[in-house]
Amino acid sequence: MSNEVHTQITAEELAHSFEDAAPVADLSDYAVEDWLTLVVFWLMTGCVFLQFFTRYVMNDSYAWTEEIAINCLIGVVFLGSIMCVRVSRHIQVDVLYHYLPAGVARILSNFVDVVRIGFFAYAVWLMWRYVEIVAEERMVTVDLPRNIVFYGVLISFVLMLLRSIQVFIRNIRRGYSVLERPEEFQKIED
Repeated sequence: MSNEVHTQITAEELAHSFEDAAPVADLSDYAVEDWLTLVVFWLMTGCVFLQFFTRYVMNDSYAWTEEIAINCLIGVVFLGSIMCVRVSRHIQVDVLYHYLPAGVARILSNFVDVVRIGFFAYAVWLMWRYVEIVAEERMVTVDLPRNIVFYGVLISFVLMLLRSIQVFIRNIRRGYSVLERPEEFQKIED
C-alpha cells in the first residue's frame, strides 16, 4: 500500500493555475561557454538523429554522422567542464571541512584551489604537446583535420585554467569557498 498523499483539486482550481504569471527567465548565470556547449550538444543530437533515421528508416546509414557525433561529444564534455569549474560543481568531498577548525579549513581550501590551478596548467601543457604530435591526422570518414577536436580540447583546458584562477581569486576575496560553506552556494528557487 502506498503512503503517497494526493491533494484533490477541482478542475476550476487547475484552470486558474494557468492564469498565474510565468516566472521570469534569468539567463545571467550563463556564460559564453555554456551557450557554445548547448550549440555543440544540439549538433551532436542532430547527428545522432540523422544516424538513427538513415540506418533504421532508410536502411542506408551515413557513416560520417557517427564520427561527427563522437567528436561533438568530446566537445560537450570539455566545454561542459569549463562551466563546472566556473560554478565549482566538479566532484568534491567537503565533509572533512565540517570537522576542521575554520583556519585550517581555509588553508586546506586554498591549497585545493592552488592544486586545481596547477593541474589545469599541467593539462594545458600536456595537451599542447599532444596536439603538436598528432596535428596532421585526418578524420576517418570526413576529410577534415582531427586537430579541430584537439585544439577544441586544448582551448577548453586553457579556459578551465582561467576559470580556476577566477574561482581562486573569488574565494580569496569572499573569505570562503564551496568546500567550507556549501550551503552558501545552493540556489533557492521560489
